[in-house]
Amino acid sequence: MITIDIIANSQKDLLEQIQQKIGGSIINNWNESILTIDNENAIGTLRFVPFDWGVNLLDFDITLRKEFVFKILAQPEFNPIRFLYPSVGSFKHRFGVDNTEKKVEQFQSLIFTNKSGGYNYLHFIKNEHLNLNLIEIVRKQFLQKRTSNVSSLNKKLYEVFVDTDHENRFSNYGTLNLKMADLIKKLKKVKGKGMLRILKIEAVVYEILSLHIQQHNRLLAGVPLPTSLDKSELKIIRKLSVLILKRPEKDYSLEDLSLKSGLTQSKLQDGFKFLYNRTVTEYIRHVRLESARDLIRTTDLNISQIVYSIGFSSRSYFSKIFREKYDITPNQFKKKLTAVLEQ
Repeated sequence: MITIDIIANSQKDLLEQIQQKIGGSIINNWNESILTIDNENAIGTLRFVPFDWGVNLLDFDITLRKEFVFKILAQPEFNPIRFLYPSVGSFKHRFGVDNTEKKVEQFQSLIFTNKSGGYNYLHFIKNEHLNLNLIEIVRKQFLQKRTSNVSSLNKKLYEVFVDTDHENRFSNYGTLNLKMADLIKKLKKVKGKGMLRILKIEAVVYEILSLHIQQHNRLLAGVPLPTSLDKSELKIIRKLSVLILKRPEKDYSLEDLSLKSGLTQSKLQDGFKFLYNRTVTEYIRHVRLESARDLIRTTDLNISQIVYSIGFSSRSYFSKIFREKYDITPNQFKKKLTAVLEQ
């Protein structure tokens, strides 16, 4: 096991210090820095993107070929709140004052910050592919943002955010959260260049942060996983939801999905309600409407063609539920888009 001491005054320092210890090359593209590694230590990439008001993103998409521990000093000048989520793989964490590591499994979140002068240990497993999303908030900068109304947070998180002198240590190990994995996929698919790309990335980062905060609220409120489902069954349900996203036009029924997954219809309903706050039917309809909106915006298909391409059999029913969801008819939406393009 190789321990790497990191004394960073910024997240970019952290990226550069990892490069010094593990190797690789950094490419800077507008406001985005990517460390690419392919050597005896590791293969993969680390991406760093800073945003305004002290919010930063560090994305790991890497396989470490040796067992590493990152020993990160919490400095008075740079000691952010860190929000971590492995959508692939796992890692272990402990504070310097602790002797026991806690494992953060795939799809589990971790929020932590340390006292100034304390050490944070992140232990990464050898030869395990890791997709780790790490968002950090530098509190003094973030609290200067006009829309950062941290008083609306629960009492515990509020105390963490306003601790700008870094006097307290805090950690929260979340439960299984599959919604966050969908946002991580969305983050990786962001396209574009320059400022437009960074703005799109930033929007998804704030969505991920909101899920971290929502999950912490649920834990404080004692909201458990559904008693009818275990973690492996929830993962099966997530795979079904991804299938529906990719192929919304297919004729899905609760009975067919039950046979395909090996789960009872009751478990499917419980799982979709827990993960997406929708029944199976409501989720399918939501996905189809989102797909229809995107097709109206990005293709030359007429409304009837779109209706049948996403699995609806009635144009009038489609128009009705489209208006209920977006407060505009499909035709009105298409005309507005056409008018904007012609300006």
